[in-house]
Amino acid sequence: MSTLLRSVFLSLAFLITACSQSGSDTLKSANARGFTEAVFALKGAKSFYTWTEDRIPMISAHRGGPYPGYPENAIETFSYIADIMPAVIECDIEMTKDSVLIMMHDNTLDRTTTGTGKVRDYLWSELRELKLVDNDGVTTDFTIPTLRDVLDWVPGKALLTLDVKRGVPFEKVIAEVQETNTAMFSTIITYNANDAQKVYNIDPSLMISVGIGNEQAYEAHKNLGIPDENMIAFVGLSEPGQEHYQFLHEKGIYCILGVLGNLDKKAEAKGDSIYAGFVERGADILATDRPLEAAKVIAPLVPEISSKREYFNGY
Repeated sequence: MSTLLRSVFLSLAFLITACSQSGSDTLKSANARGFTEAVFALKGAKSFYTWTEDRIPMISAHRGGPYPGYPENAIETFSYIADIMPAVIECDIEMTKDSVLIMMHDNTLDRTTTGTGKVRDYLWSELRELKLVDNDGVTTDFTIPTLRDVLDWVPGKALLTLDVKRGVPFEKVIAEVQETNTAMFSTIITYNANDAQKVYNIDPSLMISVGIGNEQAYEAHKNLGIPDENMIAFVGLSEPGQEHYQFLHEKGIYCILGVLGNLDKKAEAKGDSIYAGFVERGADILATDRPLEAAKVIAPLVPEISSKREYFNGY
């Protein structure tokens, strides 16, 4: 990786500290604007997500990486994170009464918006008037984005992992990805081999996040015809043995460790330095509710020289 790109990662330590003193504008001054659109348009996400020993460890911002003033699943929050560091943005897709795909984790409105009730009881024309609420319960000026809004935003800024909520048709989500030509930035999250097969059959070009906590789970996906090159392995919410990482890496598969939840809480209690250990023991991507804190710690683990450097631009 270039010295300049490495310096951006290392500058996170200073920037995060300065943020507590000077506000979010200090963080945004890094202006590290994501990934190179031209390279992804040419090669697609598959080439980036093909595992190599010189891979660059990444952070996946769970629900977009909400912080005070920045609610989950908001484009403003995605931009806040992506302006600071190269990031994978994990976000959630729900559907309105009139079948509009919107960004929302819950099937109800109460926790994250100024509305109440079930999402699918409302038309999009009604929901678009609501305001988003951050995790501290503070109402913001931000509104609910549609999936189309997010797909229009993403080129050249970040990578997406799209969590399709129960009852939302994969066909509708993938159709919007295809219509916006954003397959090179998009990964579809699945929770079982049958759903992964469905996604693969709809569009074999897409990357698929698959739950592979053991070799049996890997074989279940392979037996349904899903190629290694289409898989990103979510290995679970606790660390697997290093032999499991090795098994997947030998097949060229990137591994996501979900540190959100207990492992994030452990980092808060015992020190953020534990994030480095997760990467050193084999995780390639950390899915976290604390993306800025985790990025600060893994920054020194970014290799000086990497074949992945061509995917980064604008630093």
